[in-house]
Amino acid sequence: MQSMHFRDIGGERMKKGERPAFSMEGKDIQAGASIEPLLRVLHEGVYIVDKDRRILFWNSAAEEITGYAASAVVGSRCADNILRHVSEDGRELCTDGCPLQATLDDGKTRDLVAYLHHRDGRRLPVHIRSIAMQNDKGASRVVELFDEISEKSELINELEALRQELLRDPLTQIGNRRFFELNADARLAAYHAQQLPFGLLLFDIDHFKKVNDTYGHLAGDTVLKMVAGTISGVLRPLDTLARFGGEEFVVLVPNCNAEYLYVVGERIRILIETSWLDLEDGSRLKVTISGGGAMVQPNDQVSTLIERADRRLYQSKETGRNRVIVGT
Repeated sequence: MQSMHFRDIGGERMKKGERPAFSMEGKDIQAGASIEPLLRVLHEGVYIVDKDRRILFWNSAAEEITGYAASAVVGSRCADNILRHVSEDGRELCTDGCPLQATLDDGKTRDLVAYLHHRDGRRLPVHIRSIAMQNDKGASRVVELFDEISEKSELINELEALRQELLRDPLTQIGNRRFFELNADARLAAYHAQQLPFGLLLFDIDHFKKVNDTYGHLAGDTVLKMVAGTISGVLRPLDTLARFGGEEFVVLVPNCNAEYLYVVGERIRILIETSWLDLEDGSRLKVTISGGGAMVQPNDQVSTLIERADRRLYQSKETGRNRVIVGT
């Protein structure tokens, strides 16, 4: 049995300026003042009831979650049209299966999901835990901890946001190499399972080292962002763009053939060629890109598909740059 213990000091004289841990309508209902700061700063809502389920304590998180101020609820019974917990199957727990009453009866800790009544009228899903509290004289009380299930969803969203951060290139704000690898693996699996074709385009900014040497790395970073943004604007929602490394970019194009893959690659090349950056000194900076592409084959792994695209990228470089070569 999980329980909490507190010391009843109602008969002891309080030091000047000391506040009781719990109070109700001016009466001293005290329980180990050392526990009060902990209960007040918990992110979970906390309230404590006596054997008659009268509320003795209500923390600030409980105020925030329910909309009810402590001054409005302390001294009331929890069933007095305040929280009125309802179970997932619609039972009013205050009259049929109250976890606080059950814990008062047998001292056992209980965990459940319920819907409490918010002050604005809506029903709020919460996780609830009721835990027995006993003082040295054995007078039973129960503490209920509760928190919004939506907070769990927010945690999941935060974890997903963190995951996205781990898969995003911080400079260009497109996918990074790991992002590409995950998507390429998924595309390859779909190809083998359902024969869904896809192609891969690999691009490299021409003479990028000269850009950095001539204009500086800040200008080089701006070029990378310009190229990434331009490619993003060309692609369909189901296409995948990632920074492959340095000045290289990779694109996955699903549900296509070699002809369409070339059209996409050539469109990207033209749009980069016709873009420019206006520098602070009044000069205009333009770059071009070279590209190579390949279509997935039955015996491919991601690495072999990249190798074929890379060979065509090399051919584009060797035959004059600012061009795209695509094959199977």
